Amino acid sequence: MLTWDEPQQNSASPAQGALAERSLQSMGGTSASPQSASASASASASASATAPALAVAADLYSQRAASTARVRAEDKRIINCSVDVNQLVPFKYKWAWDKYLASCANHWMPQEVNMSRDIAMWKDPNGLTDDERLIIKRNLGFFTTADSLAANNIVLGTYRHITNPECRQYLLRQAFEEAIHTHAYQYIVESIGLDESEIFNSYHEITSIREKDEFLIPFIDTLTNPEFRTSAFGGSERNDQELLRSIIVFACLMEGLFFYVGFTQILSMGRQNKMTGAAEQYQYILRDESMHTNFGIDLVNQIKLENPHLWTPEFKRELTGLFHQAVELEYRYAEDTMPRGVLGLNASMFKGYLRFIANRRAVQIGLDAIFPNEENPFPWMSEMIDLKKERNFFETRVIEYQSGGALSWE
Repeated sequence: MLTWDEPQQNSASPAQGALAERSLQSMGGTSASPQSASASASASASASATAPALAVAADLYSQRAASTARVRAEDKRIINCSVDVNQLVPFKYKWAWDKYLASCANHWMPQEVNMSRDIAMWKDPNGLTDDERLIIKRNLGFFTTADSLAANNIVLGTYRHITNPECRQYLLRQAFEEAIHTHAYQYIVESIGLDESEIFNSYHEITSIREKDEFLIPFIDTLTNPEFRTSAFGGSERNDQELLRSIIVFACLMEGLFFYVGFTQILSMGRQNKMTGAAEQYQYILRDESMHTNFGIDLVNQIKLENPHLWTPEFKRELTGLFHQAVELEYRYAEDTMPRGVLGLNASMFKGYLRFIANRRAVQIGLDAIFPNEENPFPWMSEMIDLKKERNFFETRVIEYQSGGALSWE
């Protein structure tokens, strides 16, 4: 049974105490008034009573290490760790460092992709059907803000609660890649001359997009709340569970599920020699996001290994419910973006695909398959991720950026 923990009893330096005092004030706490002696006396008594809370806040926000001793790899933990996070080595989680290096080897920038054919095709009245144009606009309407939400979740939330430096190193790279992806969507919008305000405001105006973002935002808000603490820093074990849940939502359901209708649609266009510049960028983004998903899954499994008490039957049931909800939301998005069959695709084909992906994500984090006996109707999507394939129409860019050798995504 998870219960609220008492704050740790730690001492704080004067500088730490001042910082913590300001933190408490921002959260509605009080401090001594210089204009009143009686208020000062009252504040002194209050300070004595709240010293543990001040120390906790100081520990959370201070960049001082808890110890000056040399770091030992065996003392590191993903969350709730007091080991100096400013010292990258010695590594404990070599998988995190390897993923950071692999992501760096895959570096790309949007403006390096030639968009001239896309521009010509978009401007040609006969270049694309109305249904194909709808797919382009809906895709960009979702993705232009989705990667900003993902970046906010990392930079303003997840990063500060992960207490391991090699994992933080990857998160910094991931945040940069989210910025590249937002840049890519802006580059496509600008290149083909779409109405920027219409596209970027779609997450307010298009119901199927807004519903997905409304599903995600509460999980961001939880971690970005300045009062949120994990259990070692004055919070509760339930907060540890909420952190784990947020990581699962973003790794498995946002980046690992919500992106896949859009990826399949745009890459289908590329396979038919349509909007090839946009499709090329989407493949790079798919490759990046596959790495983000797999890093998140590794993070989840390591947190579970170190904190098995968090993985309760009730928590697993809660996660299963979130998976069901995410599949339904992404299927509604598929219906909205494809009211009719297009590109050899139709919305109903995505029901099985989304269930197949959900099963895969669930099993990867230790849940049972949620939708038994589902198969992948788009096996070519796996080929798009598999960089060992020798030829597709993106070959030159993939080989050029894969200078570090072929990657394994599992």
